[in-house]
Amino acid sequence: MTVEASDKAAQEGDRPQHAGSGRAGSDPAGLGRDGPGDPPQNASEDAAAPHSMRRRVAAFTNAPAFQTAITALILANAAVLGLETFPAIDAAIGPWLRLADRLILTIFCIEISLKFFGSGRAFFRSGWNVFDLIVISISLVPTTGAFAVLRAFRVLRVLRLLSIVPELRRVVEALVKSLPGMGSIIAVMGVVFYVGAVVSVTLFGASNPELFGSLGASMYSLFQIMTLDGWSDSVVAPVMQSHPWAWMFFIPFIVVTSFAILNLFIAIIVNSMQILEEQERAETLAEARSIAEEEGDLIIQEIRALRAEVAVLAAAQKSTDSQGEGR
Repeated sequence: MTVEASDKAAQEGDRPQHAGSGRAGSDPAGLGRDGPGDPPQNASEDAAAPHSMRRRVAAFTNAPAFQTAITALILANAAVLGLETFPAIDAAIGPWLRLADRLILTIFCIEISLKFFGSGRAFFRSGWNVFDLIVISISLVPTTGAFAVLRAFRVLRVLRLLSIVPELRRVVEALVKSLPGMGSIIAVMGVVFYVGAVVSVTLFGASNPELFGSLGASMYSLFQIMTLDGWSDSVVAPVMQSHPWAWMFFIPFIVVTSFAILNLFIAIIVNSMQILEEQERAETLAEARSIAEEEGDLIIQEIRALRAEVAVLAAAQKSTDSQGEGR
């Protein structure tokens, strides 16, 4: 009895220390958080509050519902700007259209502000964010006096669909990614055009000076042939009246420029889109693997903790059994 009483007194003497330790497990109600050792923890929570708020704002602006609402506003803004071009409609409800335009522009400004707050300095790392900021900034320029011409550029807000809709954004990114390859093809086309223009001036310049009398006129005529816009009646037919064999020059030129080189442009763009899709798949797989690894680590830690608890319980049971056998 004396031993049990001393143990009970020792346990009662330890309780105030655990109550004032400030741990979550020993102070479920949080009453010990106002102790003298707790301000550093509160300070860290206060410092983490802006970061958590930024994460919430970023998650809100990236939510599918928010993106859908912005897309609907962009389409509504495009409809408003289109209705203003009709004199009868503008005379009837012009003030309401301009009010709607200002309200939509205000919402766009709030959206950009939320994105900037949620992303911080990373806002300018995205080219699409910079594009949206430029478009909205142009819309904020006064459209009176010398800046009245900028009123027409309000329609640029419709281009924000390219940054909002993922499918359109992917196409634009593919076009930008294919620019280096397009530069090589444009160089090849320039060489073909220059050679064709020099040859056509030499062959057809004397008989058809209005079409092939100079290098510039010849390149313009060859460009019209490449586009297949009235090439037979307005360009080739007049030349073939004096040079019946001229088709032997024009048909190979059409095949090389209109079919071969332009198809190379399409092939490069399609290849760029495939590369972007593969990159997106790789990023998605990498993100899924990282999440799986984090979850696996958590599971391993929980298993180790359970093993440690089982070992402690087994040792306690073993000591209890040994004490029972000793008695």
